[in-house]
Amino acid sequence: MAHDHSHSHVDENQSDKQLTVAVVINVLLTVAQVIGGVFSGSLSLIADALHNLSDAAAIFIALVARKIGNKPADTTHHFGYKRAEILATLFNSSTLILIGVYLIFEAISSYLNPQPINGWIVVWVAAIALVIDLATAFLTYRAGANHSINIKAAFIHNVSDAMASIVVIIAGTLIILYQWYIVDLIATVLISLYVIYHGILLLKQSCKILMQAAPSNVDTDAISHAISNEFNIESVMSIKLWQLDDKENYCELIISTQHVIDLAAVKSFLHDNFKIENCIIEIQSITNKSLI
Repeated sequence: MAHDHSHSHVDENQSDKQLTVAVVINVLLTVAQVIGGVFSGSLSLIADALHNLSDAAAIFIALVARKIGNKPADTTHHFGYKRAEILATLFNSSTLILIGVYLIFEAISSYLNPQPINGWIVVWVAAIALVIDLATAFLTYRAGANHSINIKAAFIHNVSDAMASIVVIIAGTLIILYQWYIVDLIATVLISLYVIYHGILLLKQSCKILMQAAPSNVDTDAISHAISNEFNIESVMSIKLWQLDDKENYCELIISTQHVIDLAAVKSFLHDNFKIENCIIEIQSITNKSLI
């Protein structure tokens, strides 16, 4: 067992290093894209740069959240510190939406006041961005995209960034060949809408968790029928579900029965079949009421 723990610790340290490298190269890429966008006059390049910056922030949050989430519960934080990541997601998703809206307004302004664009700078910077996006996607995948929903989200974002870089390369090529400057504005709007879309998804998910909404992947009727059949429960009077973070589901359950119920077995059943980490179970009967 000691060997397994040590191996896990080494893997996590290696994963942290990979995520740190991914953050650094994304920040450097953002700087390069902003400089390239300013010198070329390409707004789509700046739009892609801001998207890359948001991805660097997402990776950084995943890295910090892993550290904070490992802190144990204490006398003031009885559930621990796992929701620090949700608060950061709320902030970042709101920023994503604001950035997307701002870029759309800038695209309209640029259309009304057109400026010349250096297509070669756009193509070369976007090509460099494509290589770095693919490298970052590889790093985030190796860092545990198959085991962590947060790192998986960062991985998907970097893959989408690579797709956005391809769009910018196409826009730059059309500018070089045909002087179709409007393509840059169209690419800006498309990237901005994509940023806004993912910002809204993240905002909704974080708000649902903070408002203690029931997890969308857990069916209360299925829970009720399953435990009634498995443990000979006459009635499931109330089921309240909420999420501590984007992985852990919690439950408060009120049941009515005249039989002796093994509460530890009920909790194990809920954990194994519905991924509920912890459940408070109250038993109500004619002769007895107990809270476990």
